[in-house]
Amino acid sequence: MSSAATAAAAASASRFRVEPATMRRLLGLALLILWEVLPRAGFIPSLFLPPLTETLRALVAGGGEYLRHLLLSLYAIGLSMLAACGIGIGAGLLIGSIAPVRRVVQPLASGLYAVPLVILYPLFTAWFGIGPQSKIVFASIYGLLPCFLGTVAGVQTIDRQYVTVARSMKASRWQMVSRVLLPAAIPTVLSAFRVGGALVIVGIVVAEMLTSTEGIGYLITRYRTLLESPRVSAGILVVVALVVAFDSLVRLLERRTRHWRLSTRSA
Repeated sequence: MSSAATAAAAASASRFRVEPATMRRLLGLALLILWEVLPRAGFIPSLFLPPLTETLRALVAGGGEYLRHLLLSLYAIGLSMLAACGIGIGAGLLIGSIAPVRRVVQPLASGLYAVPLVILYPLFTAWFGIGPQSKIVFASIYGLLPCFLGTVAGVQTIDRQYVTVARSMKASRWQMVSRVLLPAAIPTVLSAFRVGGALVIVGIVVAEMLTSTEGIGYLITRYRTLLESPRVSAGILVVVALVVAFDSLVRLLERRTRHWRLSTRSA
């Protein structure tokens, strides 16, 4: 009887179990409802957080302006992400496979990552001006270190037998990186790409908010100065949508590279 009762309880629990994706959607829907209800009810001043409907109305009314500045931000984000993630992941795979170099470079990169790079942004503006060059360089460096450190850590978790077999087959350094290290470390590499790419987006928006005359961050700062809260919230909503879209892209890459992980495990 006890086993039958346990099985029935387990079946009942599985019947009412909510999938993680469904839970995320419900949580997002609840946040949107609270965004609309709390300011309307007076729990949050509209100056600090306008209702969702007013935010969407401001976004639609200024759609052309937001789109123009979003394209400028996307251009800077694309260049910065290409530099940060490309150089960071490539250098992480290469340096992570060379133990003597890794022992020297990894502690230095970890120490630099602990430094808040935002305090160095005035130096970038002095060197590159207040145009797109300064924010691109700043965001590239901001996202490069986590990509590099995450990739190096992923290389260290690879089974050494893969490396030994590749060396016994006289694989070149490029073959070692592209056909052994990258497929075996792809989960950690994508995690590093997720963190580094998100920091690139943050770096671009922060740079635009500090010293820029274009981009979504600039719009947020301008409308904040004018105390136009709905337009500020509209800009923040655009940034949130951009981050969610980037996360969805990384999830798509994880699904597309799943066969790499499976083939590595079977090997």
